[in-house]
Amino acid sequence: MPDFADSAHDSRRAKAALRDCLLAQRKSLSPLARNAAAAAVHATLLSLVRRIRPSTIAAYVPVGTEPGGPDLPAVLAAEARLLLPVLRPDSDLDWAAFAGALVAGPRGLLQPPGPRLGVDAVRDATLVVVPALAVDRSGRRLGRGGGSYDRVLARLSAGVLTVALLNDGELLDAVPAEAHDRPVGAAITPSGGLALSPGAEWTK
Repeated sequence: MPDFADSAHDSRRAKAALRDCLLAQRKSLSPLARNAAAAAVHATLLSLVRRIRPSTIAAYVPVGTEPGGPDLPAVLAAEARLLLPVLRPDSDLDWAAFAGALVAGPRGLLQPPGPRLGVDAVRDATLVVVPALAVDRSGRRLGRGGGSYDRVLARLSAGVLTVALLNDGELLDAVPAEAHDRPVGAAITPSGGLALSPGAEWTK
């Protein structure tokens, strides 16, 4: 893995290079390895859910090589009310309740067909599961660059646990960041389980 020092003037270029590296790494995983990683991530996430017992979870539908696998919504919906994102034209995220069905959305995403609840519906959740390409030890998250989840994370109150799902090798010592980037409170990896960020604001 290249050394990506965090500095103001080259952070965007460093992010792009790190994204390319991580996406290639994900693409190289075999289907068997992806399935095993998803099962391990599910086990840790379910243990967390059953410990904190959220009434509402906000999550997403992993697509392609994203950790967690496409059955993540069904796994979480068995434990609590589940909200899933609906991508808006401005790249912000609306939300809809998951009732078992998914339809094709923009950019190859899958989303619920039900009523849209608004961008602020995510505030009902006490556990928010977000995608990431990498997270560092301080909670800084590297996404795909669209800014959708930075907006989501900015809406949440202190005390809401935010968790990114990763593959092994994606919890790093440092990732490049910009002023608008929002951290997460924890990350889950298949081998390492749950890692809480230092100073994460979580009341549970």
